[in-house]
Amino acid sequence: MGFFSEALWVLLLGSLLGLELIGKVPPTLHTPLMSGANAISGITMLAGLTLIIKAAGNLPLMIMGSVALGFALFNVIGGFVVTDRMLAMFSRKSNRRKDNS
Repeated sequence: MGFFSEALWVLLLGSLLGLELIGKVPPTLHTPLMSGANAISGITMLAGLTLIIKAAGNLPLMIMGSVALGFALFNVIGGFVVTDRMLAMFSRKSNRRKDNS
């Protein structure tokens, strides 16, 4: 039970730190910072996978690892979608017409 409480504290403190950091970023910088968020979410995905592997049948740890993995995967996919839309804004109009048809 000790490892679970330590993991829960890390999750809580990491969530609070993330909220504090994101709250300080102006809205105009959110899209360019998505690549950094994708890298951090990649690390979170590895941590979630490690937690699932090391849980060894401990159901609360497996659930926590699965939730972390799901949120990180959602963030990575969302980051790629936003980055793709941002890059499409900077492409020439003739290229956009070719892609849409």
